Formats: sequence, C-alpha cells, structure tokens
Amino acid sequence: MTTHVVCGPEGPLRARTSPPPPPLRAVLFDFSGTLFQIGGYADRIRAALPRPLGERELDTVLTELEKGLSDPAVVEAQRGRDVSSAAHRHAFTTWYASATALAPYADALYEQLQAPEHWRPYADTEAVLTRLAEEGTAMGVVSDVGWDLRGTFAHHGLAHYFSAWVHSYEHDTEKPDPRLFRTACATLGVPPEETLMVGDHPAKDGGAAAAGLRAYVFPAGASPGGERGLDAVLHLLEGSRRS
Repeated sequence: MTTHVVCGPEGPLRARTSPPPPPLRAVLFDFSGTLFQIGGYADRIRAALPRPLGERELDTVLTELEKGLSDPAVVEAQRGRDVSSAAHRHAFTTWYASATALAPYADALYEQLQAPEHWRPYADTEAVLTRLAEEGTAMGVVSDVGWDLRGTFAHHGLAHYFSAWVHSYEHDTEKPDPRLFRTACATLGVPPEETLMVGDHPAKDGGAAAAGLRAYVFPAGASPGGERGLDAVLHLLEGSRRS
C-alpha cells in the first residue's frame, strides 16, 4: 500500500492509502540514445565526402556545425522536425548545409543518417532485450524519427524482440503526445498503467507519465558501443513484480 498525505492550508490534514501500482508487463523503448547511438560526426563526415579532410579542415567543419545550431534558419527548421519524413529531412539537411564544406553533400549525409550500418547498439542492448523476452515482457519502440526503424533493428538482429513500432512521422506528431504511447500500448495489448517507457529525454520520454505510463529516463552522455545501463530496466520490472 502507498500512503498519501492530504494537506490543508495549515499543513497535513490526514493520510490516505492506495493500492500499489500493478506489475509492469510491457516496456517501450526510445531509439537513439537509449538502445542505439550513431557513429561520431568526424567519421561520418570523412565517409560522406569524396576527398580526404585534414584535421584542421575537419575541425573547421565541426565548428561551423556547432555554430549552425544557433542559426535562425536551422532553428526554424528544427520546429516540428519529427512530424513528417519531409520535415525531418529538411531539418537535418539545413543543418548540414550550414557548414560550407558540407553543403554539397547535405543529402548524402542525410541518407547516411538513415543507413543501418552507421548505428550501433549499446553493448548491453541485446542482453537486456533477451532477458526481457525470456521473462515474457511485451516490447515496443516509440521514437521521434523521420524514417522506419525496423530496417536498422533488423540489420543488427534485434527487430524480432518488438511487437509495436510507433514512429512519430507516421502519426503527424511528436513525443510527449499521449497518442504515441497509447497507440503502442494498444498494439501490445497492455494497459498504460502496466507499461514502462524508457528513454533519454526528460520532457519527451518522461512525458509518457501523462498518458498513464511509468517512465525511466537515462542521463545523456553514453558513448557509442559502450554500456547504457539498461540493466536498470530489469531491476525496475523485478521490483514492480515484488510489490
């Protein structure tokens, strides 16, 4: 049982108890920064350009990209970035083109962004997904993205773990719109109150709470190919089943 304190204008009035939340039976995962991370910009730029870049020129390109994030045209292009595939492409190609040397290759860089081989699962992704599947946990992906992610997961042998795929661009909206989370729950056949959303954005992924889900948000900063700390998801599910 959980105790809630009811407060009046002068302080605590009385305590009320409520039953514990039901055990978690499903997990929804964000994509980038949660299960996968893309390779570093330096390597991607070198792969996309038809000529080699020296360290000084590469540093100039990266500096221009960083400055481009505050360019009014780039900022405007980011608004509603994930509500359609066209908006997503426009947002990224506008940003890439803010670096002079990359402008002719903005479309190529965007195609590279969608290429499954440039994405890497975190070191603990497969092991945790396997464990969840063995325990009978239903799983789905809910991502703000501009393309279908199933090819990326399949390329890395991970698509079979998921029974629900909710891509923002297919629904004309972005997280934390409750419709995205509820659509995934409905597809899995598990109510929101028995579902956990796992991501790396406090407002977008944590916003699943407004749809009745529980949420777990990772801090930023994990390195591509390193461990993400996904075993925390296992502990959360185990704890919910013991309470």
